[in-house]
Amino acid sequence: MHDSNARVPKFRRRAEARPDEVLDAALDLFIEQGYAATRVEDIARRAGLSKGAIYLYFPSKEAIIEGLVRRAMVPIAQTALGIIGAWEGDPRPVIGMVMKTLATRLDDPRVIAIPKLIFREVVSFPELARMYRREVLDKVIPMLEALIGRGIEQGYLRQVDPHLTVRSIVGPVVLHVAMAEIFGIMPKEGLAIDRLIDNHLSILFDGLSAPQGGKQWSSS
Repeated sequence: MHDSNARVPKFRRRAEARPDEVLDAALDLFIEQGYAATRVEDIARRAGLSKGAIYLYFPSKEAIIEGLVRRAMVPIAQTALGIIGAWEGDPRPVIGMVMKTLATRLDDPRVIAIPKLIFREVVSFPELARMYRREVLDKVIPMLEALIGRGIEQGYLRQVDPHLTVRSIVGPVVLHVAMAEIFGIMPKEGLAIDRLIDNHLSILFDGLSAPQGGKQWSSS
């Protein structure tokens, strides 16, 4: 028995499904041939829609990639904000939870394709970096800085610069992806972001923990 939905032309399917069809088609093409080389008509053809139909949902190619970031990365930021905002006490467990959540999400090839795409295209299209900062970084970084500041005040963390510490927390993940995407330096086991983050957290918490006599870190 055939799936009746598979026989329905895309222009007759539910309108609410079409933006995701456009984003899926665009992501496939951006991965295959790059952002610059992909035209809106290419995306329309891949999605099985007219070029005019694409513009009903996304007024430009830039709006399409913004849609991809919002769909893939903004939920990660929102999850992190929810965890951080509700947390009281030692910040190290919540930092660990946020980083492990990030590792789980980035294990999805169609999610990690978004930061990879930005790394590849950002020199030619700096507006991609500005949009990623606006949609993700500018929301998460201040919350992390406040979390670290509270941890210092409460004696869980040593006296560190909260802003620089946020860079130390997220920097290894950014560099890990950049080394693979920009320089072609890939670990033997692939990106393995989960292993990188486990390794990173062990080094990070040894360095962040308050000196002996303060409130020490325990994983138990």
